Amino acid sequence: MKTLIVIPARGGSKRIPRKNVRIMCGKPLIVYSIENAKALKEKMHMDVDVAVSTDDEELGGIVKNRGVEVIARPAELATDRVTLDPVIYHAVGYMEEKHGIRYDIVITMQATSPTLKMETIKAAIEYFESHDFDTVLSATNKPHLSWGINSDGEYVKNYEKRLNSQELPPNYLETGGFLITRRECVEETGRIGEKVSIFEISEDEAVDIDTYSDWVLCENILRRKKIMFRTVGKRSVGMGHVYRCLTLAYKLTGHEVIFAASADSDIGIEKIEDSNFNVIKIKDDRDFEQVLTDEKPDILINDILDTTREYMQMVTKHVKRVINFEDVGSGAKYADAVINALYEKGDKLHNEYYGSRYFCIRDEFLEEHPKEFSEKAENILVLFGGADPSDLTGRLYGICKQLHKTNPDVKFHFLLGFAYPNADSIVTSESDNIFVYKDVKRVSSYMSRMDLAVTSQGRTVYELASMGVPAIVLAQNEREAKHVFAGIQNGFINLGIGDETDDATVVSTIEWLMSTPNVRREMRKLQLQKDFSKGHERVIKLILDDSDDDDGEDN
Repeated sequence: MKTLIVIPARGGSKRIPRKNVRIMCGKPLIVYSIENAKALKEKMHMDVDVAVSTDDEELGGIVKNRGVEVIARPAELATDRVTLDPVIYHAVGYMEEKHGIRYDIVITMQATSPTLKMETIKAAIEYFESHDFDTVLSATNKPHLSWGINSDGEYVKNYEKRLNSQELPPNYLETGGFLITRRECVEETGRIGEKVSIFEISEDEAVDIDTYSDWVLCENILRRKKIMFRTVGKRSVGMGHVYRCLTLAYKLTGHEVIFAASADSDIGIEKIEDSNFNVIKIKDDRDFEQVLTDEKPDILINDILDTTREYMQMVTKHVKRVINFEDVGSGAKYADAVINALYEKGDKLHNEYYGSRYFCIRDEFLEEHPKEFSEKAENILVLFGGADPSDLTGRLYGICKQLHKTNPDVKFHFLLGFAYPNADSIVTSESDNIFVYKDVKRVSSYMSRMDLAVTSQGRTVYELASMGVPAIVLAQNEREAKHVFAGIQNGFINLGIGDETDDATVVSTIEWLMSTPNVRREMRKLQLQKDFSKGHERVIKLILDDSDDDDGEDN
């Protein structure tokens, strides 16, 4: 069917002066509609003519530069009081007379819908052509409890029963994005035929710029990125990678976030899904390449430890920006940024960001406050992450029972991760002053009440530091032992790899710290000198390529 797309665009605008020619995210507002209309002809090969009806010389120049026909709108059709109906009627008559044709379909596309996608318009045209409609309108469904005014000036409800919004009947609001109609329905006083249907579009695509708030909203939508996290979470490697990715995902509000994880990341996938994010299960790198082809993310975040050159060369073919975490592999140099917050030093590649200033602490630790220092160590915390692959929790459970015999007033608090496999054997024993808590939702509230902790050498050490809790550290493995933040310089006693440290050493270290408040006070002082409040801001800037460094050298 021969189709005419008319884009009406006046030069004047009261609420936002000259809005159709103002630059939005790098180009004049009207260009978004022009590009959508032209794409239907040039990319989708549809039989479409495109014209802009305007009274403004500057607008006309912008349109001509894009190879689109300009219709000079008469002055009497360019006032505030004139509706679009006579404007479209004039434009159709002008184009038919000039080109000596008769159109089958006329589409009105507003210049003020920059978030509308070409694929959506194409689908709407196909919907129109496949049904016996006279007119199809773009609309978005917004059910709300609403009120009106009757003829007596009284407020009256527009509903029968108060229900939650998801239970209310549909309430379609026209968006102005497009109006598709048969040529014979286009008259000077109207464009809508008798058989009308709605083509529902998403709320993001439905924005019609009328106010400055609309403008700001559109800019945010147009700047939105599709960000994919590739991560791993299983008992052999723990849950630190998943927790970090989730922390960042919560901070990337306004962007589209999707996860990909190896199919054997059973506990990681469970946690991601419980957090209400979509996760794609992948078998291998070849499978992941197909995911990248299908999903087309703008940014890829690899939180999978070391990458290879071959892997990075593959992903950079599909994604413009790639960020890696804790990567000391041969592929690191191919990333746009490598963030190694758990390491204080490295090879210092041009793209590498080291140190605790890039640690992304969870919001709960920014809201919680450390308790006052206690001369007596009355509460000791034991926690070894979400999975504890070395089962250090089990060892400390026995050690704490031993410690209770000589320290009967000390309480031992165990926090078990949701993926800890031996939770059935670690239970509260009030006779030993041992208290066990499983998969707690707010770890900071427990940490803030503690005098001493025993933990592994991952992200937990930063969280303990933020709460000023002196800690003894036992690494899960050799790689974790390289995370040098957990040293005496930052308020920690590091006993090395847990499997290589005997119980007697752990017991004597705990008892020594319990009996030396001056040492614990100094450790606490060193911890609280660290400021973790800006870490996530620095990392988000790096992810989004907005990385103006604000405060000099790494810590």
